[in-house]
Amino acid sequence: MNISLLGCGWLGLPLAKKLLEEGHSVKGSTTSMEKVSKLSEEGLIPYRIQLFAEGVQGDLSAFLEDSDLLIIDIPPGLRSDPEANFIGKIGRLKDFIEKSGVKKVLFVSATSVYEDTEEFPVYTEDDSLNGTAENSRQLKSAENELKNSEQYETTIVRFGGLFGPGRHPVTYLSGRKNIKDPKAPVNLIHLEDCIGIISKIIEKEAWGVTFNAVYPEHPTKEGYYSRIAAEKNLAIPEFDLEKVSKGKIIGSVTLEEVLGYSFQQGIY
Repeated sequence: MNISLLGCGWLGLPLAKKLLEEGHSVKGSTTSMEKVSKLSEEGLIPYRIQLFAEGVQGDLSAFLEDSDLLIIDIPPGLRSDPEANFIGKIGRLKDFIEKSGVKKVLFVSATSVYEDTEEFPVYTEDDSLNGTAENSRQLKSAENELKNSEQYETTIVRFGGLFGPGRHPVTYLSGRKNIKDPKAPVNLIHLEDCIGIISKIIEKEAWGVTFNAVYPEHPTKEGYYSRIAAEKNLAIPEFDLEKVSKGKIIGSVTLEEVLGYSFQQGIY
């Protein structure tokens, strides 16, 4: 299969390498000129592409040309730029997709589309997207924008908190004080499973489907990160135990029903 992978970052690059191993031809994009040569060294056909609501830098048409599948793995970017217009970027991208002849789109979304509450609700793919934060609103709109097309089919994968080689949320929490929501359940997924799930979607041709993707074990934030910090010899995070915690549990029902997927990596 000819695949275009928009966003070769922490998840995208190892995913691209896995797809190459499976015999696919992969075009990969980066926003960094310095990373273009690295993509080429890994066997990808590299493109430097940057999306804006107002337009595109780079040859997006050539990037999409002759591709059977477009994988979109770019973050909304609202943490670094609260004014970022992610919906505008996706709308701009959609115009190019519809003109390109690409028939399959896989969009990497996040479980933040669901709201945290004091009741710790369990959300599955059948539940409505009720997140109210700006990041949630833009992701929901992006999902809907991509799904609302007669030119191609869109599969959505909503990953929980990502961790894996060189990346774990405890690193950011270590030594911090007054961390909120200590009793909230964690919703995490290992890089290996993110790649495995996307690979399985392609293998099973599961298009037009929405997946939640979170490891099915949900210890409390306080208990889990305190344990992991101790195991890694990091400063134990200190939590705000005075305020009521808000959180949620993400159920990955469709992973089993449609893909028959079994997780390869636990959270400990």
